[in-house]
Amino acid sequence: MRTADFDYHLPPDRIAQRPAEPRDASRLLVLDRETGRCSHHGFGDLPGFLSLGDALVLNQTRVLAARLHGKKIPGGGKVELLLIQREGDRLWQAMVGGRGLRPGVRIAIPEGPEAEILADLGGPLRRVRFEEAITPQLDRLGEMPLPPYIHTPLQHNDEYQTVFARFPGSAAAPTAGLHFTPQLLEEIEARGVRLVRVTLHLGMDTFVPVTVEDPEQHTIHREWCRLTPDAADELNAVRNAGGRIVAVGTTTVRTLETAARAAPEGQAVGPIEGLSDLFILPGFVFGAVDAMVTNFHLPRSTLLMMISAFAGRKRILQTYQTAVQEGYRFYSFGDAMLIL
Repeated sequence: MRTADFDYHLPPDRIAQRPAEPRDASRLLVLDRETGRCSHHGFGDLPGFLSLGDALVLNQTRVLAARLHGKKIPGGGKVELLLIQREGDRLWQAMVGGRGLRPGVRIAIPEGPEAEILADLGGPLRRVRFEEAITPQLDRLGEMPLPPYIHTPLQHNDEYQTVFARFPGSAAAPTAGLHFTPQLLEEIEARGVRLVRVTLHLGMDTFVPVTVEDPEQHTIHREWCRLTPDAADELNAVRNAGGRIVAVGTTTVRTLETAARAAPEGQAVGPIEGLSDLFILPGFVFGAVDAMVTNFHLPRSTLLMMISAFAGRKRILQTYQTAVQEGYRFYSFGDAMLIL
């Protein structure tokens, strides 16, 4: 297995620059992973593919306005900080942009607290300490951390939040969840599908491509996740009654499969809270997830590798080729797949 095995060609005009309006007006490609059959729908058709007794699992993380602009002290050189992982009230891991950002460098944030670089963590990653807690000030000081392939500004920050976002902590949105509206969630519940919520705060691996030739040599970055005891009980009841666990997004998959590793004997999942280092590659045996809703992912990414593990690499790449031919929109604001 090589990283190049997960490459594909995407015309640049297929990269979505704006979310669908309304959200559930996006398209939905449904893939049967046993037969390879594809069918084409609107996202609003999703309830018809869910059954009484299933569980639809949502990641309720909320994106922080985590991109900060500042200047070096002294000298005034421009600095960009993208806060990735909180380590304390004033301490963060951050991806940095700018020159000479070595430990000891101080940074002025306009109308905000000063920051100091404490450590070089490799590549563009640094440990940064602020003079005071920065999280409560991010809505005032920061910008939403849109991926670099999106060039059209947001009309408002909520465009990059799911309607069920609750707990702040992510450096990016769990984008499969962006397709849902409150009305669609109500329709799904009305069909007797349980809505179960987990939390995973997205971090470095959303931004860092796989660059090594052998993906097994790639270092996956740990992300904080939680599945409560009540949620674990709900999911185990669904599985024991013959229902399916349907994950919305790769972050939810990662949380559920981390929880599967903590499951008591005879159960699908166990409660978890903490950092996950789970890296899902082809050959992985899924213990919790029966189906997933996901967007179309970047070439050579850990996310493409994960869905290849779920449905088969060749099948996924063939489906992506079909999606390109059929005019689907790709990446964060793009269309969705349902893999059954």
